[in-house]
Amino acid sequence: MNRLKKSIKIRTAEILLGFFILIGGNSLAFHSGSFIVNFNKVGFSLVSSVQEGVASIFGYGKKFITAIHDVVVLQKEYQALTEKLKDYEYMQRSNTEIRKENERLKEQLQFATDLEYKNIAAQIIGRNPDNLYSGITIGKGSRSGIRKGMPVIAIQNGNVGVVGKVVTVGISTSLVMPIYDTKCNISARIQNTRDIGIASGSGSYDSPIMLNYIRKRVLDDFNHGDLVVSSGENDNYMKDIPIGRISKITVLDYDSSLEIEVDPVIDFMRLENVLVVDHKHGNDRPPMSDDMSAKKKENE
Repeated sequence: MNRLKKSIKIRTAEILLGFFILIGGNSLAFHSGSFIVNFNKVGFSLVSSVQEGVASIFGYGKKFITAIHDVVVLQKEYQALTEKLKDYEYMQRSNTEIRKENERLKEQLQFATDLEYKNIAAQIIGRNPDNLYSGITIGKGSRSGIRKGMPVIAIQNGNVGVVGKVVTVGISTSLVMPIYDTKCNISARIQNTRDIGIASGSGSYDSPIMLNYIRKRVLDDFNHGDLVVSSGENDNYMKDIPIGRISKITVLDYDSSLEIEVDPVIDFMRLENVLVVDHKHGNDRPPMSDDMSAKKKENE
Protein backbone atom coordinates (compact mmCIF):
# COMPACT_ATOMS: atom_id res chain seq x y z
CA MET A 1 0.00 0.00 0.00
CA ASN A 2 2.82 2.35 0.93
CA ARG A 3 4.58 1.41 -2.34
CA LEU A 4 1.45 2.27 -4.35
CA LYS A 5 1.17 5.68 -2.71
CA LYS A 6 4.85 6.36 -3.34
CA SER A 7 4.46 5.38 -7.02
CA ILE A 8 1.51 7.67 -7.49
CA LYS A 9 3.40 10.60 -5.95
CA ILE A 10 6.37 10.00 -8.25
CA ARG A 11 4.13 9.88 -11.35
CA THR A 12 2.29 13.03 -10.23
CA ALA A 13 5.57 14.83 -9.83
CA GLU A 14 6.72 13.69 -13.27
CA ILE A 15 3.46 14.85 -14.86
CA LEU A 16 3.69 18.22 -13.16
CA LEU A 17 7.32 18.55 -14.26
CA GLY A 18 6.43 17.78 -17.86
CA PHE A 19 3.51 20.21 -17.79
CA PHE A 20 5.69 23.04 -16.42
CA ILE A 21 8.37 22.32 -19.02
CA LEU A 22 5.72 22.47 -21.80
CA ILE A 23 4.31 25.73 -20.45
CA GLY A 24 7.75 27.20 -20.13
CA GLY A 25 8.67 26.14 -23.66
CA ASN A 26 5.54 27.64 -25.09
CA SER A 27 6.12 30.89 -23.20
CA LEU A 28 9.65 31.03 -24.46
CA ALA A 29 8.50 30.31 -28.01
CA PHE A 30 5.88 33.02 -27.88
CA HIS A 31 8.37 35.54 -26.51
CA SER A 32 10.98 34.65 -29.13
CA GLY A 33 8.40 34.74 -31.98
CA SER A 34 9.43 31.36 -33.41
CA PHE A 35 6.07 29.76 -32.76
CA ILE A 36 4.16 32.64 -34.39
CA VAL A 37 6.33 32.48 -37.48
CA ASN A 38 5.77 28.75 -37.90
CA PHE A 39 2.05 29.17 -37.43
CA ASN A 40 1.94 31.94 -40.01
CA LYS A 41 3.82 29.79 -42.50
CA VAL A 42 1.47 26.90 -41.99
CA GLY A 43 -1.58 29.18 -42.21
CA PHE A 44 -0.21 30.92 -45.33
CA SER A 45 0.34 27.56 -47.03
CA LEU A 46 -3.15 26.40 -46.20
CA VAL A 47 -4.76 29.66 -47.31
CA SER A 48 -2.68 29.75 -50.49
CA SER A 49 -3.70 26.21 -51.35
CA VAL A 50 -7.34 27.04 -50.77
CA GLN A 51 -7.05 30.24 -52.82
CA GLU A 52 -5.33 28.36 -55.64
CA GLY A 53 -8.06 25.73 -55.64
CA VAL A 54 -10.80 28.34 -55.62
CA ALA A 55 -9.07 30.27 -58.42
CA SER A 56 -8.78 27.09 -60.51
CA ILE A 57 -12.44 26.27 -59.97
CA PHE A 58 -13.46 29.81 -60.93
CA GLY A 59 -11.10 29.70 -63.90
CA TYR A 60 -12.61 26.47 -65.22
CA GLY A 61 -16.09 27.83 -64.54
CA LYS A 62 -15.31 31.01 -66.43
CA LYS A 63 -13.90 29.03 -69.37
CA PHE A 64 -16.98 26.79 -69.37
CA ILE A 65 -19.34 29.79 -69.34
CA THR A 66 -17.30 31.47 -72.08
CA ALA A 67 -17.43 28.29 -74.17
CA ILE A 68 -21.21 28.10 -73.78
CA HIS A 69 -21.50 31.78 -74.76
CA ASP A 70 -19.31 31.20 -77.83
CA VAL A 71 -21.43 28.22 -78.88
CA VAL A 72 -24.62 30.30 -78.55
CA VAL A 73 -23.05 33.12 -80.58
CA LEU A 74 -21.89 30.67 -83.25
CA GLN A 75 -25.36 29.13 -83.46
CA LYS A 76 -26.92 32.58 -83.92
CA GLU A 77 -24.35 33.50 -86.57
CA TYR A 78 -24.94 30.17 -88.33
CA GLN A 79 -28.70 30.75 -88.34
CA ALA A 80 -28.21 34.29 -89.64
CA LEU A 81 -25.91 33.05 -92.42
CA THR A 82 -28.39 30.30 -93.28
CA GLU A 83 -31.18 32.85 -93.61
CA LYS A 84 -28.96 35.09 -95.75
CA LEU A 85 -28.13 32.10 -97.95
CA LYS A 86 -31.83 31.34 -98.36
CA ASP A 87 -32.47 34.98 -99.26
CA TYR A 88 -29.60 34.87 -101.75
CA GLU A 89 -30.89 31.67 -103.35
CA TYR A 90 -34.40 33.15 -103.51
CA MET A 91 -33.05 36.32 -105.13
CA GLN A 92 -31.03 34.23 -107.57
CA ARG A 93 -34.11 32.21 -108.53
CA SER A 94 -36.16 35.40 -108.80
CA ASN A 95 -33.54 37.01 -111.02
CA THR A 96 -33.44 33.92 -113.22
CA GLU A 97 -37.23 33.91 -113.51
CA ILE A 98 -37.25 37.64 -114.27
CA ARG A 99 -34.64 37.17 -117.00
CA LYS A 100 -36.65 34.34 -118.54
CA GLU A 101 -39.84 36.41 -118.35
CA ASN A 102 -38.06 39.33 -120.01
CA GLU A 103 -36.82 37.04 -122.75
CA ARG A 104 -40.34 35.73 -123.34
CA LEU A 105 -41.78 39.25 -123.42
CA LYS A 106 -39.06 40.48 -125.79
CA GLU A 107 -39.73 37.54 -128.06
CA GLN A 108 -43.46 38.24 -128.00
CA LEU A 109 -42.91 41.96 -128.57
CA GLN A 110 -40.73 41.27 -131.58
CA PHE A 111 -43.28 38.90 -133.06
CA ALA A 112 -46.20 41.24 -132.28
CA THR A 113 -44.37 44.10 -133.95
CA ASP A 114 -43.49 42.07 -137.05
CA LEU A 115 -46.99 40.60 -137.40
CA GLU A 116 -48.83 42.25 -140.27
CA TYR A 117 -52.13 42.29 -138.38
CA LYS A 118 -53.21 44.36 -135.42
CA ASN A 119 -52.86 42.30 -132.23
CA ILE A 120 -53.48 42.58 -128.51
CA ALA A 121 -51.18 40.93 -125.97
CA ALA A 122 -52.97 39.26 -123.06
CA GLN A 123 -52.06 37.16 -120.07
CA ILE A 124 -53.81 33.91 -119.19
CA ILE A 125 -55.54 34.33 -115.82
CA GLY A 126 -57.50 31.07 -115.64
CA ARG A 127 -58.20 27.83 -117.42
CA ASN A 128 -60.52 24.84 -117.27
CA PRO A 129 -58.88 21.75 -118.79
CA ASP A 130 -61.95 19.56 -118.27
CA ASN A 131 -62.60 17.01 -121.04
CA LEU A 132 -66.26 18.06 -121.38
CA TYR A 133 -65.66 21.78 -121.27
CA SER A 134 -62.34 23.48 -121.92
CA GLY A 135 -61.69 27.18 -121.78
CA ILE A 136 -58.85 29.66 -121.28
CA THR A 137 -59.57 32.99 -119.62
CA ILE A 138 -57.40 35.96 -120.56
CA GLY A 139 -57.09 39.32 -118.81
CA LYS A 140 -58.24 41.52 -121.70
CA GLY A 141 -61.74 42.25 -122.99
CA SER A 142 -63.83 44.67 -125.02
CA ARG A 143 -62.17 47.62 -123.31
CA SER A 144 -58.93 46.55 -125.04
CA GLY A 145 -60.61 46.09 -128.42
CA ILE A 146 -61.19 42.32 -128.29
CA ARG A 147 -64.22 40.96 -130.14
CA LYS A 148 -65.88 37.57 -130.35
CA GLY A 149 -64.45 35.29 -133.05
CA MET A 150 -60.94 36.76 -133.03
CA PRO A 151 -58.17 34.16 -133.51
CA VAL A 152 -55.68 33.67 -130.71
CA ILE A 153 -52.07 32.68 -131.29
CA ALA A 154 -48.89 32.54 -129.18
CA ILE A 155 -45.13 32.34 -129.47
CA GLN A 156 -43.47 29.80 -127.19
CA ASN A 157 -39.78 28.84 -127.19
CA GLY A 158 -39.42 30.48 -130.55
CA ASN A 159 -42.36 28.60 -132.06
CA VAL A 160 -45.49 30.37 -133.27
CA GLY A 161 -48.72 28.39 -132.96
CA VAL A 162 -52.50 28.53 -133.00
CA VAL A 163 -54.09 28.67 -129.55
CA GLY A 164 -57.80 28.98 -130.39
CA LYS A 165 -60.41 31.69 -130.82
CA VAL A 166 -62.36 34.09 -128.63
CA VAL A 167 -65.88 32.83 -127.86
CA THR A 168 -66.99 35.15 -125.05
CA VAL A 169 -66.02 38.76 -124.38
CA GLY A 170 -66.40 40.73 -121.17
CA ILE A 171 -65.31 44.26 -120.34
CA SER A 172 -61.89 43.28 -118.99
CA THR A 173 -61.71 39.51 -119.60
CA SER A 174 -62.39 37.10 -122.45
CA LEU A 175 -62.88 33.35 -122.84
CA VAL A 176 -60.85 31.51 -125.46
CA MET A 177 -61.84 28.12 -126.88
CA PRO A 178 -58.55 26.25 -127.44
CA ILE A 179 -57.85 24.09 -130.48
CA TYR A 180 -58.00 20.92 -128.38
CA ASP A 181 -61.69 21.56 -127.61
CA THR A 182 -63.97 19.08 -129.40
CA LYS A 183 -66.07 21.97 -130.72
CA CYS A 184 -63.09 23.67 -132.33
CA ASN A 185 -62.66 23.08 -136.09
CA ILE A 186 -59.96 24.80 -138.12
CA SER A 187 -59.36 24.67 -141.86
CA ALA A 188 -55.81 23.32 -142.10
CA ARG A 189 -53.16 22.26 -144.64
CA ILE A 190 -50.16 19.97 -144.65
CA GLN A 191 -47.46 22.54 -145.33
CA ASN A 192 -45.35 20.44 -147.70
CA THR A 193 -48.11 19.07 -149.93
CA ARG A 194 -50.70 21.85 -149.42
CA ASP A 195 -53.41 19.19 -148.99
CA ILE A 196 -56.32 20.65 -147.10
CA GLY A 197 -58.41 19.15 -144.30
CA ILE A 198 -60.12 20.01 -141.02
CA ALA A 199 -58.21 20.05 -137.70
CA SER A 200 -60.45 19.15 -134.74
CA GLY A 201 -59.77 18.89 -131.02
CA SER A 202 -59.90 15.65 -129.04
CA GLY A 203 -61.11 17.28 -125.82
CA SER A 204 -57.89 17.32 -123.78
CA TYR A 205 -54.76 19.45 -123.80
CA ASP A 206 -52.55 16.34 -123.75
CA SER A 207 -54.42 14.62 -126.60
CA PRO A 208 -53.46 15.04 -130.28
CA ILE A 209 -55.35 17.20 -132.75
CA MET A 210 -57.15 15.13 -135.42
CA LEU A 211 -56.64 16.10 -139.06
CA ASN A 212 -59.50 14.74 -141.15
CA TYR A 213 -60.47 14.63 -144.85
CA ILE A 214 -56.95 14.08 -146.20
CA ARG A 215 -57.20 11.68 -149.17
CA LYS A 216 -55.61 8.25 -149.08
CA ARG A 217 -53.95 8.65 -152.47
CA VAL A 218 -51.64 11.38 -151.18
CA LEU A 219 -50.29 9.15 -148.38
CA ASP A 220 -46.88 8.78 -150.00
CA ASP A 221 -46.46 12.54 -150.37
CA PHE A 222 -46.02 13.42 -146.69
CA ASN A 223 -44.35 11.93 -143.61
CA HIS A 224 -44.37 11.89 -139.83
CA GLY A 225 -43.14 15.21 -138.46
CA ASP A 226 -44.54 17.29 -141.32
CA LEU A 227 -45.99 20.60 -140.22
CA VAL A 228 -49.72 21.29 -140.33
CA VAL A 229 -50.72 24.96 -140.65
CA SER A 230 -53.88 27.03 -140.82
CA SER A 231 -55.19 27.37 -144.39
CA GLY A 232 -56.58 30.88 -144.03
CA GLU A 233 -59.88 29.83 -145.61
CA ASN A 234 -63.29 30.61 -144.12
CA ASP A 235 -61.78 33.85 -142.83
CA ASN A 236 -61.46 32.56 -139.29
CA TYR A 237 -57.67 32.25 -139.01
CA MET A 238 -54.69 33.80 -140.72
CA LYS A 239 -52.87 31.74 -143.30
CA ASP A 240 -49.90 29.47 -142.52
CA ILE A 241 -49.95 29.71 -138.72
CA PRO A 242 -48.53 26.42 -137.35
CA ILE A 243 -50.96 24.06 -135.63
CA GLY A 244 -48.76 21.05 -135.01
CA ARG A 245 -46.74 18.20 -136.48
CA ILE A 246 -47.98 14.86 -137.77
CA SER A 247 -47.36 12.15 -135.19
CA LYS A 248 -49.46 9.23 -136.44
CA ILE A 249 -51.12 8.18 -139.73
CA THR A 250 -53.83 5.52 -139.82
CA VAL A 251 -55.33 4.01 -142.98
CA LEU A 252 -58.97 3.03 -142.55
CA ASP A 253 -60.34 0.36 -144.93
CA TYR A 254 -63.88 1.66 -144.70
CA ASP A 255 -62.95 5.32 -145.29
CA SER A 256 -61.51 7.15 -148.29
CA SER A 257 -59.72 9.59 -145.97
CA LEU A 258 -56.75 9.09 -143.67
CA GLU A 259 -56.90 9.45 -139.91
CA ILE A 260 -54.01 11.71 -138.97
CA GLU A 261 -52.94 12.70 -135.47
CA VAL A 262 -51.13 16.01 -134.95
CA ASP A 263 -49.15 17.03 -131.86
CA PRO A 264 -49.74 20.77 -131.15
CA VAL A 265 -46.70 23.03 -131.34
CA ILE A 266 -47.96 24.86 -128.24
CA ASP A 267 -47.56 23.31 -124.78
CA PHE A 268 -50.83 24.57 -123.28
CA MET A 269 -49.96 23.76 -119.69
CA ARG A 270 -46.89 26.02 -119.92
CA LEU A 271 -48.58 28.78 -121.86
CA GLU A 272 -48.75 32.14 -120.04
CA ASN A 273 -49.23 34.87 -122.64
CA VAL A 274 -51.14 35.02 -125.93
CA LEU A 275 -51.82 37.40 -128.80
CA VAL A 276 -55.40 38.10 -129.85
CA VAL A 277 -55.28 39.01 -133.55
CA ASP A 278 -57.53 41.46 -135.31
CA HIS A 279 -56.96 40.03 -138.79
CA LYS A 280 -59.38 42.59 -140.26
CA HIS A 281 -56.94 45.45 -139.62
CA GLY A 282 -53.27 45.97 -140.30
CA ASN A 283 -50.64 46.38 -137.62
CA ASP A 284 -50.10 50.03 -136.74
CA ARG A 285 -47.17 49.40 -134.38
CA PRO A 286 -43.91 51.10 -135.41
CA PRO A 287 -41.14 48.65 -136.33
CA MET A 288 -38.34 48.02 -133.86
CA SER A 289 -35.37 50.37 -134.24
CA ASP A 290 -32.03 49.12 -135.52
CA ASP A 291 -30.57 49.50 -132.01
CA MET A 292 -33.28 47.30 -130.53
CA SER A 293 -32.80 44.71 -133.28
CA ALA A 294 -29.03 44.74 -132.71
CA LYS A 295 -29.51 44.25 -128.97
CA LYS A 296 -31.91 41.39 -129.62
CA LYS A 297 -29.32 39.70 -131.86
CA GLU A 298 -26.65 40.19 -129.20
CA ASN A 299 -28.92 38.57 -126.62
CA GLU A 300 -29.52 35.66 -128.96
